Amino acid sequence: MEQPRKRSKPGRTPAPAGRTSRPRQAEVARLAGVSQATVSLVLADNKRQGATISEETRQKVLDAARELGYVPDPAARRLAAARNNLLGVFSFTATFPTDVRHSYYPFLVGVEQEAAACGYDLVLFTGSSSGGAGAGGPDALSRVRLADGCLFLGRHAPADELRRLVADGYPVVHLGRRDELEGLAWVGADYVSASREVVEHLARADHRRIVLVREDDDAPASTDREHGFLKGLEAAGLPAGPAAVFRSADPERELTAERLREWLGDGVTAFVAEETDTGGAWRALWNAVRQAGLDCPRDVSLALLGSPPADLADGPQPTGFDIPRPQLGAAAVRTLAAIVAGEDVEEPLVTCVFRPGATAGRPPAAT
Repeated sequence: MEQPRKRSKPGRTPAPAGRTSRPRQAEVARLAGVSQATVSLVLADNKRQGATISEETRQKVLDAARELGYVPDPAARRLAAARNNLLGVFSFTATFPTDVRHSYYPFLVGVEQEAAACGYDLVLFTGSSSGGAGAGGPDALSRVRLADGCLFLGRHAPADELRRLVADGYPVVHLGRRDELEGLAWVGADYVSASREVVEHLARADHRRIVLVREDDDAPASTDREHGFLKGLEAAGLPAGPAAVFRSADPERELTAERLREWLGDGVTAFVAEETDTGGAWRALWNAVRQAGLDCPRDVSLALLGSPPADLADGPQPTGFDIPRPQLGAAAVRTLAAIVAGEDVEEPLVTCVFRPGATAGRPPAAT
């Protein structure tokens, strides 16, 4: 189920003083208090059906453009007029996955199916396979302009390049939360609520001390999971201080069997790991339990905020939640298609589904 998430419209702000660069559509949108898509339609004098704009809104945009001294980029206008029913897909992983167990595969399935339903063909941009999107310099993403708009996947997208595309009025949607980039549309999963639900499940099973294992990563998906984890602890009245989170740049090296036994000796009875592209946190936790000679869930309970890495997918099903990847991919395409069409959009926050799994039970003292 998708829960609409509306982005509040920014208020009026003064024109920047002493600038030397050309004003952009994003600034016109902020000054007028409208969406960037609306600015694009007004300045292009778009009269097509479904893109009706009130005279009041139109005048706000024109006044803001005049105040800022905005002059349309001729190249951008030619590009905007050359719609060809192509949507781009750009991944910031090493390459596009072909393994059906890869975490990105279900996203791409949803993207492909929804694009076909919306009447679009897809263009896959695979330059990241040669060193990442930023490897080609500041204009590495310029090739995506071959498509009418582009969908970006990945935890570590180059912020400056995405910001440039947004400022130029190019239709962009990021699959995953990206609040830090103003004006960037995104579609994401509700990791906060899902992570909190996992912790509450463990608390109802009488676990009184729970530790989150996560990578040393400031990606929004990791931050959301930790936020939900801590909210779950607080709601259950459990310790939620710094000791409740183990954050490591290399969990597979630093999370040892000895470290795990120390936690158990201090009263920790359950561990929660985040899912990431590397799968390092869950793999480290699972290996430490095995090396310590512990039985899961008899001696210790484990939970995973997402799905296990491919090399551990054949093991016991982890307690945790499932990310509705095909639905997220489809929602991202619908959002991108709406932006390309010049329509106002709501950015959906998609609900994750709790998974009971087989790796969590009651703590030893409670059985």
